[in-house]
Amino acid sequence: MDNPAHRSPVTWQHGGVTAATPSPLFPRVPDSADAVLEGLDPEQREVATALHGPVCVLAGAGTGKTRAITHRIAYGVRAGILQPSSVLAVTFTNRAAGEMRGRLRQLGAAGVQARTFHSAALRQLQYFWPKAVGGSLPRLVDRKIQLVADAAAACRIRLDRGELRDVTAEIEWSKVTQTVPADYPPAAAKAAREASRDPAEIAQLYAAYEDLKRERGVIDFEDVLLLTVAVLQDRRDIAEQVRAQYQHFVVDEYQDVSPLQQRLLELWLGDRENLCVVGDASQTIYSFTGATPDHLLDFRTRHPGATVVKLVRDYRSTPQVVHLANGLLAQARGRAADHRLELVSQRDPGPEPVFTEYPDEPAEAEGTARRIRELIDAGVRASGIAVLFRTNSQSETYEQALADASVPYQLRGAERFFDRPEVRRAGVALRGAARFGGNDSLLDDAADLPSQVRAVLSGQGWTAQPPAGSGAVRERWESLAALVNLAQDFAAARPGATLADLVAELDERAGAQHAPTVEGVTLASLHSAKGLEWDVVFLVGVAEGMMPITYAKTDEQIEEERRLLYVGVTRARERLHVSWALSRSPGGRANRRASRFLDGLRSGSAAAGGRGGAGGAGGVERGVSGAAASPFAAPGPRRGQRSPARCRVCGRTLTDAGEMKLMRCEDCPSDMDEGLYERLYDWRGEQARRSGQPAFCVFTDKTLMAIAETVPEDAAGLARIPGVGMRKLGRYGADVLAICAGGDGAHGKDQA
Repeated sequence: MDNPAHRSPVTWQHGGVTAATPSPLFPRVPDSADAVLEGLDPEQREVATALHGPVCVLAGAGTGKTRAITHRIAYGVRAGILQPSSVLAVTFTNRAAGEMRGRLRQLGAAGVQARTFHSAALRQLQYFWPKAVGGSLPRLVDRKIQLVADAAAACRIRLDRGELRDVTAEIEWSKVTQTVPADYPPAAAKAAREASRDPAEIAQLYAAYEDLKRERGVIDFEDVLLLTVAVLQDRRDIAEQVRAQYQHFVVDEYQDVSPLQQRLLELWLGDRENLCVVGDASQTIYSFTGATPDHLLDFRTRHPGATVVKLVRDYRSTPQVVHLANGLLAQARGRAADHRLELVSQRDPGPEPVFTEYPDEPAEAEGTARRIRELIDAGVRASGIAVLFRTNSQSETYEQALADASVPYQLRGAERFFDRPEVRRAGVALRGAARFGGNDSLLDDAADLPSQVRAVLSGQGWTAQPPAGSGAVRERWESLAALVNLAQDFAAARPGATLADLVAELDERAGAQHAPTVEGVTLASLHSAKGLEWDVVFLVGVAEGMMPITYAKTDEQIEEERRLLYVGVTRARERLHVSWALSRSPGGRANRRASRFLDGLRSGSAAAGGRGGAGGAGGVERGVSGAAASPFAAPGPRRGQRSPARCRVCGRTLTDAGEMKLMRCEDCPSDMDEGLYERLYDWRGEQARRSGQPAFCVFTDKTLMAIAETVPEDAAGLARIPGVGMRKLGRYGADVLAICAGGDGAHGKDQA
């Protein structure tokens, strides 16, 4: 079915010229208030025209909520009902705020403030601090973990890295829930917080941390909100000045507000009700940070006369994906589940979700990479594919598997696009060319903007054909290629645009961290995938103990894990692959099962106790590594013959991934052949150089150490070492065994 939310308005105006079809990336400004409403479905139009009084929009995944609220603001501005400078739109990430500002500008509503809670509060705090307190605002610390470490040292409490992160998270939670140090133990018990240290000890560290901040004259991220609240509560004149500035408020992702953010919003509002909130209780996945859907669910109680609009038309996902998503929520329990939205797909049917069981995690990663390679070979863009997992620690296995399959990838949550050195250098080159392009012979004959950009970036390392491999060189090329693609889209949307216009667009995007698409498969945790979407999504590690995760004990925590999986499912537009592994490592005991959340959602799952077929016609697909005729393709052990991974020195059961690769405890003595390790290390460097990929994608240091300690004599022995999958065994097995036997690994010299 055609998506009316994505159709273009009938007429658009740009520079006094009316056109019929704007670009989806850079649409032209609508020529009237009524034109803003064109292309909205009935419910979205209802949101857009509800400009007075409190408004609550309950918006399911993929239903066009951002479109609805930006068109609401733009319609009010274009109709003369709202003054742009009097509107404050608040969301939760800089990217979302930047995207909202861009959409509003394209709709003719430039001047509207779209910010995160922290950005809006910091701006007000910086402006009013001299008047409210005197002097300049204390310095904002970028990372509080060092302060927490210093506070622990002052208390003579020793914390390892994991405990430092846990204590820092508890301090952050305390502050956003407005809990002081003395009240932390009972508050943590009531909220069923599970930290790695005693609550009384955390309270002591929290108090010491606050004392240390005062001594050093610094504030942290949460203090920005706390101090803004304090100023607005204590200084009525300042609060009235803020309220005179902002008359209308829009809050996106309202299910994620914390008590502290809600208090700030109430102070901004005063006794007025010009508030529009948008959210979905079924996508509440950040309660560990203090977020709660209660404010969304209680909105009609606090505002009895509120207009309530439900958006349930899903324009993102196929009916098959939506059916699975609805099925997940149908089994949910609790208050959020009582207010779930039943999505209705507006798209044509697509393939059934595929459920795959693998014998172990490396096999799962290799199988996933193989399928992705097949999709890319069939014409699917790498940027349209994502691999989503529960914890960041799962990433490395998939990075290696994708690199082995020569699949480019990008890590979400890693270095930001506009902070990359090659992007910064490209920006300087483009800015210089825009300023002095007439004197550059490379640009004299360039007939259009994309040609100019390609000419400039060719001097920075961009080429028409990508380099081989998937290492640092390829990553730099992907960054520059993303800028070239952006220039092409920009020129198509704005005929006659100059290089200076593109530079201005890049500056705007950099400020909002609105990066162009990089052509690589996205690797991301489920939490960081919120708000994004892809054509194909692989949900990996969907097994008991990981989904729900082991430390989810209470009913509320279990239900949040279910909602997290729901968010993952609803990221997929067309194809969805769900997989799990029966054991952690090759040869391990097959004591895992598919997540309980999948029970009843795939044929045979209930009868098989969590193992069985896929919903619909897809059926279950047994995960296999792919038998090969090569002598280095050693078969895995049969089910039932696996045993727990144990230290080969002391016999203790191993659970840490690094220790399992070494097959011994970290602190047990090593019998590593150091000469062999050095030869393997040098060989790995040569292989990485030849293939253009990072060295760890050949073998990690731990895997090399394990090889040098065990000194395998044949393919079967090498295959038993964790980190040596079937693909690597086939590619590198002969080399490694030759080196172990005293050779130089010459087999690999002819490999690409």
